[in-house]
Formats: sequence, structure tokens, C-alpha cells
Amino acid sequence: MNVLALNFPEVSHLFVWPDILFSGTDYAINKTVLIYLAAVVITAAIFLTAGRRTGSLVPAGVQHVAEAGVTFIEESVVMETIGEEGKKFMPFLTTMFFFILFSNIFEVVPGIQFPANGRMAVPITLALLVWVIYNVVGVRAQGLFGYLKNSLFPPGVPVALYLIVTPIELVSTFVVRPFSLAIRLWANMVAGHLLLVTFAVLTHELWNATYVGAAAPFAMLVLMTGFEILVSVLQAFIFTILTAVYIGGSLHPAH
Repeated sequence: MNVLALNFPEVSHLFVWPDILFSGTDYAINKTVLIYLAAVVITAAIFLTAGRRTGSLVPAGVQHVAEAGVTFIEESVVMETIGEEGKKFMPFLTTMFFFILFSNIFEVVPGIQFPANGRMAVPITLALLVWVIYNVVGVRAQGLFGYLKNSLFPPGVPVALYLIVTPIELVSTFVVRPFSLAIRLWANMVAGHLLLVTFAVLTHELWNATYVGAAAPFAMLVLMTGFEILVSVLQAFIFTILTAVYIGGSLHPAH
């Protein structure tokens, strides 16, 4: 009886890439870095190009994409979580949404097929940046004492429960939030990448063994590719809206 041997690559080969440029120096660039650079360039190109066409009465092409993105962030994120006061954070939130989206979406681009946020460095950096911003916003809006008081001693809670509530609020607000933001993004992109690789390997191996047997994993590969496009958009949206929620909570303490 013949047993099909599946040759899966080592996990390290799916997330660690050799240097492409400037190998052996402090400025070495690999595939992950190139994806992030591409995400920056694409995001900047969209809004710089759209900015030059602001005089056009009917948006089209890149301008339409930019305006639709700005409108989406304003109506579905800012106004839903912060309110009118949150419009000053629109440039930051919009840029972050598109940067994360393009960093994720390369997972399904042929020849690249890797989500840059499958590496933890940039997700945790973005999360720490969000942590700094919402804490600074909270201190500026409420004062240091007021911000700490409203964060650690939520109004309406019986005094006796502060022994339990205050440590929980301390850990959740000032420790857990950045890590939960980063891990949520990172873990979802890692899981999706592993699924796509699994079905791609199954399709390749079964195609070599029996053409008919490759149909099922290939169908799943196509299905999962479409699903991962949705996940890429959804994770960019979740990261952005949670950022807005944290900023809104810092601006508007609970009463």
C-alpha cells in the first residue's frame, strides 16, 4: 500500500526570510521589510495623488478610493466611537487603516504571498504607539489625576468593589491593551498564512500523486484565499476602531 508523504516546509521557513538587499549590514532588507515599504508607498501614493485632484467635482480612480476610505473611517469609526471631537484624529486613523490593510493583503498577492503583520515587530510597535497616544490624550483632556481617577476608579461602582475593580482596570487599561491589540492582529495573520500554506502544499502533493485528489484542497485554497482577503480588511478595521475606542474613552470618561 502506497502512503502519500506530504513535504510541509518548516514553520521558520514561512516567516523568516533571507536578506534581499544590503545583506550582512545593519540596513539589510528582506521580504517583510519590502512589504512594509510597499504598504507605506501605496498608502502615500493614494492620498498624495488624490490630494492633487481635489478640484475635480466628480471623484474618479484613486481620488474615489481615497475619498471612500476617508468617509468610511469618519462615519464607521470616528463618529461611532469618539464623535465630532474625534475628527482631528482622522489623518492618523485613516493612515493606520490603509497601512495595516496593505501590509496584510500581500498575503494573497501571487509571488509574495506573505502578510507582513505575520511578524510581531510592527504590530507591537503600532500598539505601543496607540498606547502612548490614548494615554497622552487622556492626560491632556482630564489632567493626570483626573485621568488616573476615572480610569482606575470608575464612577458608579460600590466602594468595596474597588479592591477588585481597580487592579483589573489598572492591568487592562495600562498593560493588556497594547498586547491584545498586537496579538490579535499578529495571530490572525499567522493563522491565515498557515492555512493557505497547508492547502497549497496539499494541492501540490496530491496533484503530483493523483490529479483528481487535488480538486478538494484546491477548492479550499481558493475559498480560503477569498476568506483571507476579508480577514485582511477586517483586521485593519478592528485595529483602527479599537484605537478610536481607546482614544474616545480617554477623551470622554464614564460618568
